[in-house]
Amino acid sequence: MARFPPCLPSTIRLNSIMLTRCPNPLCLTTFKTGDDLGAKYGNCPICGQLMTIRPIALLDQIDQVAQKRAQSGLMQGGVMQPEKPPQLSALLEDIRSLFNVGSILRTADGAGIRMLYLCGITGCPPGREIAKTSLGAENHLSWQYHTGSLQAAAQLKDSGVFLLGLESPSALPCLSQSRPLKDVLADKAIRSPLCLAVGNEVTGLSAELLDACDLICHLPMRGSKESLNVAVAFGIAAYMLSDRLLVADTSAARY
Repeated sequence: MARFPPCLPSTIRLNSIMLTRCPNPLCLTTFKTGDDLGAKYGNCPICGQLMTIRPIALLDQIDQVAQKRAQSGLMQGGVMQPEKPPQLSALLEDIRSLFNVGSILRTADGAGIRMLYLCGITGCPPGREIAKTSLGAENHLSWQYHTGSLQAAAQLKDSGVFLLGLESPSALPCLSQSRPLKDVLADKAIRSPLCLAVGNEVTGLSAELLDACDLICHLPMRGSKESLNVAVAFGIAAYMLSDRLLVADTSAARY
């Protein structure tokens, strides 16, 4: 288990008191910590889990929405859930924009990704905003909803899935193991079954999910901006991975 990285920016200080909860499914301890207007990282005082600190009010709201989804039978959807992990799947953590969710669903279908894990505040089908950009792709995929990304990550790892995080190196400067995706593919540093994880439009992947990843990669930026729109970045990475991991059936390909 990783500890609070000493190389995080010195601006990260936890001053005033707030309640939060450990994201580790085996812990889930509620405890007091500090608050700051900047990025928030720390460790659970009980299990040591590296985590992005979120206010308990947000976590409770996510739980309440999940309870309503469960009561309505909307914790999973799409086509029949696969019996074993597909060669290529995707995990979406805290994607705020429903339009981005819909765009990612459509791209996933095109790239041959058959299973998606929607986590945290990520919106789930059905929904007008999602449908506007997905164009019905959610009806040809399987998806599951999880309140926390570590729940999905544990499920994936128990099934032998390789978890690949896509994150800008500037998100957590101490993550020196982040490598350009093209180099990862050239070195054959990944294997199937594989799940590609992408995170929030502003804050990226959480510290706990980065800690759970088998490998972290990024798309090099050659201009003035530090990152791409999450749906665009997902599309580039998804097709690069699809070309490497999925067997192309040229007779069935559609253009």
